This record gives sequence, structure tokens and C-alpha cells, in this order.
Amino acid sequence: MNQEYYDTVVKMEAANTDAEYVQGWQGGYLINPEREEQRLTDAYNAGYADGKEKKLDGYSEWSA
Repeated sequence: MNQEYYDTVVKMEAANTDAEYVQGWQGGYLINPEREEQRLTDAYNAGYADGKEKKLDGYSEWSA
């Protein structure tokens, strides 16, 4: 298991990060295909972009 991935997801969940952002980040980090167009949200798109770049601190903008 990738410890960096796990630790970042735990931090995002502890910070009450928007679930759409978390799902996008996970998909981008793991290089999964994006969702279909009608299910995209701003939070998902931001998370996906950050995940693809392996950006570990972008979630703070999406935390409650």
C-alpha cells in the first residue's frame, strides 16, 4: 500500500473535506479515468487535478 496516499486521505477525512474533492483526488492520484461529464463538480475537478499532480495539501480549500 502507498503510505503517502493513505496518510493524505486520512488527513482529508479528519479535516472534513468535501467528499467530491476527496473522490476526485483519489481518482487523479490513482490515474483513474474521470467521471462522465454530467457527474463532474468543481470540487471533483479540483481534487482530480491535485491528485494527478500528487499535490498533498490542496484539500484545505475544500475543508469545512
